[in-house]
Amino acid sequence: MKTYNYYVLFLLVVFCGCSRPTELTSPDGNIKLVFNLNETGAMTYGVSVGGKPFITPSVMGFEGRDGVNLSKGFRIENTEFTTKDETWTQPWGENKSIRNHYNEMAVRLKDPADTQLTLRFRVFDDGLGFRYEYQMPRVDSVFVTDELTSFNLAQDGKSWSIPASFETYELLYRTLPISKVDNANTPMTFKTENGIYASIHEAALTDFPEMTLKKTEDCHFKSELASWPDGVKARLAGGTFVTPWRSIQIASQAVGLINSGLILNLNEPCALEGDLSWIRPMKYVGIWWGMHLGVETWTMDERHGATAANAKRYIDFAAANNIEAVMFEGWNEGWESWGDMQTFDYTKPYADFDMAEVARYAKEKGVEIIGHHETGGNIFNYERQLDHAYQWYADLGVHCVKTGYAGGLPGGHSHHGQFNVRHYRKVVQTAARYHTTVNAHEPIKDTGIRRTYPNMMTREGARGMEWNGWSEGNPPEHHELLPFTRLLGGPMDYTPGTFDILYEKTRNSPRRKKWNDLDQGNSRVNTTLAKQIANWVIIYSPLQMASDMIENYEGHPAFRFFRDFDADCDWSEALQGEPGEFVAVVRKAKDKYFLGATTNEEPRTLTIPLDFLEEDKKYRAVIYADGEDADWEKNPTSYQISEKEVTDADTLSVVMAKGGGQAVSFIPCGMREEP
Repeated sequence: MKTYNYYVLFLLVVFCGCSRPTELTSPDGNIKLVFNLNETGAMTYGVSVGGKPFITPSVMGFEGRDGVNLSKGFRIENTEFTTKDETWTQPWGENKSIRNHYNEMAVRLKDPADTQLTLRFRVFDDGLGFRYEYQMPRVDSVFVTDELTSFNLAQDGKSWSIPASFETYELLYRTLPISKVDNANTPMTFKTENGIYASIHEAALTDFPEMTLKKTEDCHFKSELASWPDGVKARLAGGTFVTPWRSIQIASQAVGLINSGLILNLNEPCALEGDLSWIRPMKYVGIWWGMHLGVETWTMDERHGATAANAKRYIDFAAANNIEAVMFEGWNEGWESWGDMQTFDYTKPYADFDMAEVARYAKEKGVEIIGHHETGGNIFNYERQLDHAYQWYADLGVHCVKTGYAGGLPGGHSHHGQFNVRHYRKVVQTAARYHTTVNAHEPIKDTGIRRTYPNMMTREGARGMEWNGWSEGNPPEHHELLPFTRLLGGPMDYTPGTFDILYEKTRNSPRRKKWNDLDQGNSRVNTTLAKQIANWVIIYSPLQMASDMIENYEGHPAFRFFRDFDADCDWSEALQGEPGEFVAVVRKAKDKYFLGATTNEEPRTLTIPLDFLEEDKKYRAVIYADGEDADWEKNPTSYQISEKEVTDADTLSVVMAKGGGQAVSFIPCGMREEP
């Protein structure tokens, strides 16, 4: 892979009374950003797209405690312009090769108290980002009480977002006029009346509270930060701090947002050194879904799921089906304390789960174990055991861990405040020391730190498959909203792939017991079976799970797709789509291509040119489609599998039922299939 860098750098020193160069455009000239100071030294920025107003002048800055000035009375000292164009590679990702091309403007300001502020703006062809870099030489510590950063959208339009919450992202998405959104978590995606698609988010959230959006008037929003228990938003030692990037992805088509690399490009390069081959994508199954359906339990009783015998059964299945890993929940002591302040022991298995023996058996079968650390929100208990727990796993050959934070945090802390942001970073850094990757559930939202710490592989951070086990479930449009909202931040461990859609094998089981108050007895998966298969492609995760209990896969012809599927993709592209309506995505992994397409409650047919395939090469397309009588409500398990030979000159007609989808494996002719 060829990597190149070039810099065009010049410094313009601006003295009092001289004109101030405070405009910046994208490399292609389509996006223009303007920075201004008003007569009181307050800061604003505005953005135009294609020569038309996109963001009208919007306030910038912060408010601080104890007389610290973070927002006004500034004057420009100088302005520095830089251009960068490079191609960098990552050990895994939707695309392993990323182009990073932007124009940068660093506006250096100072106030009468000698507070220095660099406002760093970067404008790309696919959007922009800006951050604040403060230096206060005579300040020992900074207490941020509010962020003033605003996003005054010039036009109304349609938006897709979840309500703002500092405790959970597991909320249903809303489709609303921009002007009707009172508050929102990010990414908040929208389409303006003149057809611009955009998404407001943040990048490189490392030592700061998360940002949500709060409506101020019409289509104007300001940043709202999660706080500490005493109301302070951020506590920063010393007089120097750098904020996360405030980011806006911009595209002329909805799929342009999915194909954007902006969030990753706003993060720092990889901080890990040496051979990173221990960081690798995998497919996995696990002892998990039975607990959510109520036929197994996390605790050690007559219905305990994570027994050594059951673990070996899952390991055998993985070894026989080209699946690299298995995951076990409920293997360790502490689940019996659920509902109080949970005190898990991360190195003490239940009596019916011999971890050493299970690890030995997995190694013998060539299967990896994905460990599990549920905290129940008890951060202090987890951090006391952190190093020992990761060392213990590493000694057993376990180098991938799923973490969980279901439950309230102690001391009045919020899940998304600076306290927990620091905790999540500490976990990722600790795991890296033991060559361990992390899959975080109930996480802080993804802001692209996987570029800096690629062992932070995937996370939950939205309503995933589990909600279908014990509630009304996720509506069909949920899967056409996630790629344009939550997934713009990064990979999601949604855990797709449930085949027993109506729970026919468990609903009336004598082993089933209600354990969740949201369970009204009518839960199911609100898709067709073909859509479940397609979601393995569309809902990107480098750790991709087949979520159902393995007995529902054994002997099932459609499970062939997952056996053929490769989670370690090299290149991806969203081909077609509209938020909440439909989406089609293709990924290449080594010599194979995998296509997934899904639709909401409406039946739909897409025409997809296959020009993404390699030229002058023939492929066997194995098509997993909705049956002719398929319907997500009335007949969700109807499917059909067909094969045809195709080349890059062909076009595929993708017919999808209501709430349905289609998945296609493109395997080079002559290539041996997986067993």
